[in-house]
Amino acid sequence: MAFKSANNIESFFSIVRSGLWERSESLPSDTQLDINSLYELAEEQSVIGLVAAGLQHVDKELLAGQQTSFFLEKVMSLEHRNRLMNRFIEVTTQKMSEEGIRFVVLKGQGVAQCYERPLWRESGDVDMLLDADNYERAKSFLAPVASAVKPEDKVEMHQGMVMGAWIVELHGRLHNYLFKKSDLIIDQVQEDTLNGNGVRVWHNGDSEVLLPCADNDAVFIFSHIIQHFFPGGIGLRQICDWCRMLWTFRETIDRPLLESRIRRMGFMTEWKAFAAFAVNDLGMPAESMPMYDPASFWHRKARRIKALVLDEGNLGHNRAGFKRYPLLIRKTIAVERRISKFLHRFPLFPADALHASVRGAWARAKVLAARRVER
Repeated sequence: MAFKSANNIESFFSIVRSGLWERSESLPSDTQLDINSLYELAEEQSVIGLVAAGLQHVDKELLAGQQTSFFLEKVMSLEHRNRLMNRFIEVTTQKMSEEGIRFVVLKGQGVAQCYERPLWRESGDVDMLLDADNYERAKSFLAPVASAVKPEDKVEMHQGMVMGAWIVELHGRLHNYLFKKSDLIIDQVQEDTLNGNGVRVWHNGDSEVLLPCADNDAVFIFSHIIQHFFPGGIGLRQICDWCRMLWTFRETIDRPLLESRIRRMGFMTEWKAFAAFAVNDLGMPAESMPMYDPASFWHRKARRIKALVLDEGNLGHNRAGFKRYPLLIRKTIAVERRISKFLHRFPLFPADALHASVRGAWARAKVLAARRVER
């Protein structure tokens, strides 16, 4: 695609870095910014707010004669949506607290508080983590007032609901079902979070919203990246979230504990490769990135990650969109895409790509079988 020319991509990453860290980035003297291409890339990666913030640090001469008002319109819309979502979380937290229902907000509006401009982060769903008892109570409390209730996945303890303009996702389990040893650590981190020790508080209006503490959030966010990277794809927004959270808590995060957990999960190779990408392409200060390794080996892997992020878009959405085809064709395309994803990931992480492919297929078969039994 023309908007993914080398010049546009490098300009895009420079401006993302500017917005991510609120600083001026030096662009090559011969740079010719293509605002339309920047917007397409930003939209594809769900980082329009970051690019809009970055443009405020760009030499105005580079923007001369170009229409940038649509960025302003978009961030104004983002601000409005995020204020409404924060208000929804505030009210919902108060009402559920009155009923004695305890939950922890994952990702989303919680991690947005780690940004310089929280209201400029593109929001998604409201994800709530609950223990088994509170999960059941939350279902009973929210379902009667939901405008729509999605089919529950009792195997994964997951319930989605539409609450007016918002989608609320209840999670009783955070397994990725790709790596058994990582799921064991996730269980431990989840237990620590839900027992009240491993939390921090976001003062959102008149409510105190519980979030995972930094030590636990680092595990949840990176596990979420891996969960999507192998079977689907990962976008810049999720990696930027990871960077901002690590940066915000750089002075207090327990690095030995984090390293122990990542090593026991079997994700050290992935962590170092993504860390190299974060430092090289997103401008994350090397000293603030735990377990960063400057060796060229990791930088080569970072270049492959960059190519996959650009090719697949936010959570692999660039390769979605074949629901209009008949079932047999959809299944054929799905198989071809899984094979393609495996072949692209195998050179990066050979053992884990193979393991994720095999165990992912096995886990999908087990979940489908369990769902059929439930019906």
